[in-house]
Amino acid sequence: MREDFENRNRKDIRVLLTREMDPYVERSLDASYTTHKIFDEKERLDFLRDRGSEIDAVVTTGLVGLKANEIALLPNVKVIHAFAVGYESVDLDAAFARDIHVSHGAGNNSFCVAEHGLALMLAMTRRIVVGNSQARQGIWHAADPRPVIFRKKLGILGLGSIGLELARRVAAFDMEIGYHNRKPRHPHWRYFQELADMAAWCDYLFIACPGGKATFHIVNADVLKALGPQGYLINVSRGSVVDTRALVDALNAGEIAGAGVDVLEGEPDVPAWVFDAPNLLLSPHIAGQSPETAIRKFELIRDNIEACAAGKPPVTPVPELQERQAAKV
Repeated sequence: MREDFENRNRKDIRVLLTREMDPYVERSLDASYTTHKIFDEKERLDFLRDRGSEIDAVVTTGLVGLKANEIALLPNVKVIHAFAVGYESVDLDAAFARDIHVSHGAGNNSFCVAEHGLALMLAMTRRIVVGNSQARQGIWHAADPRPVIFRKKLGILGLGSIGLELARRVAAFDMEIGYHNRKPRHPHWRYFQELADMAAWCDYLFIACPGGKATFHIVNADVLKALGPQGYLINVSRGSVVDTRALVDALNAGEIAGAGVDVLEGEPDVPAWVFDAPNLLLSPHIAGQSPETAIRKFELIRDNIEACAAGKPPVTPVPELQERQAAKV
């Protein structure tokens, strides 16, 4: 990746970062603005009490967010940007009460997350990790032939940018697509008003919806039971969407065929009993990370910060902000 930091046009904008990011993104922000990186919540509060008035923009993430008491200490902030798609821990009421714009990284890593999700689907179905171990042990004739994803049914929970990217990719596998969303949004794919009905219909339940109160444990024991012993769960969104205890119980009981997840509740402090579940393939919350997405992530952060600093609306406002602005018209 080419890093031409010294030639950036540095702006007189002061940015608070609340979570560590890709080194390329951090170096780009350092070269473009005056940055303050404070990842510990207590240290951040101390800083805000002393110097909160200096900050023009906050870059955070859905898992860390920005609380009402922190927002109260930022009198001059113009925008809070969650650099990934999720923004569930940003106090929107507190931000909107101050007319602070809230934006997020909508679409900046969708292609990468979708690709990672597809990799989890294929790896789970074909048992790639298990096969690798067998081959290294000299076992060259597996006892159980594995199925394929060709012409299987894919149920997408959350037909946003990630879900759409995945749907485009699985077209090559001639998969039938259904989805559960707040409202219908595609004329040709099957829409399910009830999640459990889609789980009963599909072979793969792919989770790509936002986290937060509205989706907390929406995938519960009943949904997993509906998915059935031939069904697979793939989660690349938020660990809070799935009831982890119910998932582990379903795997232990053979109620579903397997699960490939990039996110878990409470990560990285995950209970040991989760790792003992059979047919569970894990990756450490890396679905959205790649050199290509790092470039796009910085560009989107830059575009949102500089638009708001110039008194313009953000380029990727959160849906609640869009609804709020539309109601004023």
